[in-house]
Amino acid sequence: MARAELAEMLSLVPAVLHAPHRYLWSSYDPEADVLYVNFKKPAHATDSELTDDDVIVRYEGDEVIGYTILHASRRGPGPGDDASV
Repeated sequence: MARAELAEMLSLVPAVLHAPHRYLWSSYDPEADVLYVNFKKPAHATDSELTDDDVIVRYEGDEVIGYTILHASRRGPGPGDDASV
């Protein structure tokens, strides 16, 4: 079990390495099914845009400072699911 969880966490490494500022904070609200991803703390968005796939891109000036991912549980396999299916 721990190895499977570790493999999932290790799959996040490329995202962190390519994130602005090389930092990444996240939190998930299961009631709203929203995943918040921030590249900067504190993050004070001055603008945002909603993409066609229900992701809110948050900006501070011209810099992307985070994403708000709506319907997060519908995106990809969940814990214990077979990612190869």
